Amino acid sequence: MVRQKVLLVLLVAILGIGSLVAVRNVKAGPASGGLLVVANQKEHTVLVVDPDERKELAKVVVGVNGHEVMVSKDGRFAYVPIYGNSGVGRPGTDGSTIDVVDLQERKLAATIDLGKPLRPHRAEWGPDGMLYVTAELGNAVDVIDPGTQKIVAEIPTGQKESHMIVISPDGRRAYTANVGAGSVSVLDLAKRSLVTTIPVAKMVQRISISPDGKRVFTHDQDAARIAVIDLATNKIADWIMVPSPVYASEPTPDGRWLVTLNRNSDAYVIDLQSRKVAHTLKISAGASEILIRPGGEFAYLSGTGAGKIDVLDLHTWELQKPIELTPGVDGMSWVPVAGKQ
Repeated sequence: MVRQKVLLVLLVAILGIGSLVAVRNVKAGPASGGLLVVANQKEHTVLVVDPDERKELAKVVVGVNGHEVMVSKDGRFAYVPIYGNSGVGRPGTDGSTIDVVDLQERKLAATIDLGKPLRPHRAEWGPDGMLYVTAELGNAVDVIDPGTQKIVAEIPTGQKESHMIVISPDGRRAYTANVGAGSVSVLDLAKRSLVTTIPVAKMVQRISISPDGKRVFTHDQDAARIAVIDLATNKIADWIMVPSPVYASEPTPDGRWLVTLNRNSDAYVIDLQSRKVAHTLKISAGASEILIRPGGEFAYLSGTGAGKIDVLDLHTWELQKPIELTPGVDGMSWVPVAGKQ
């Protein structure tokens, strides 16, 4: 009887230790596939989100307001340009800093001082390892060395309200969407100079680039059409007609489809071969940005007004269960997990 009791105690102890190890592993385990890093402009935070488990893992307070976020190539840091508390062309505070968040420690690591009010907005990594950030009040793109955390150059866009930027796959050119000017600027990154500006409309919003680097897409805000710019000629080659003005777009990795959204809860999937809308979906209110997951399986659409991120399956063209967060979610960036896609 005593022997049985001893064995029972030992079994309980072993099971208890095993359970404890299992709990620790669950807590420490990485998200399957990767993480979303999300700027929440209303909360003034950066969120680390597991998109597969659909849960927030961490929240770091940043300045007022960060609209966009860009993760470093090694996945260690997130750079958050602090834009200010207003919209494009509207009165309000004028941001002059970029906050740097340590994604391992999940805390604010540094603040880069740009030296003057610029309303920095979108950031992209260049082939030279520099961070290219739109400087809206400077009619420019600032080039920042992440090592020294200093501005090393300023590339003029020649236009007001340079809000968003994309960089060509070969790293030679950058293109900015200039909201109030209704144009796209073409920048030579090696020479750090303005090549030309392309008139598009009275007002545009956002910009995307095809995976082959041959076309740029930007969106007329007064008419229901998308400009298709031929990057060989730097001229508008075509217009894609849509049911309502589009705010943002992102092509799929195979270059076949263009995922778009407007601010009125609509998403249009455009077949780039026929230049026609192939799918129309109802998404969360006040949608702002699109991120396509590496591998091309899903598109994430941030609903700033609703506080949700919609998940679009790019194989079935059906919306999955959204990621429930808080109002203000805006710009997104991706952190891959080792050994996962």
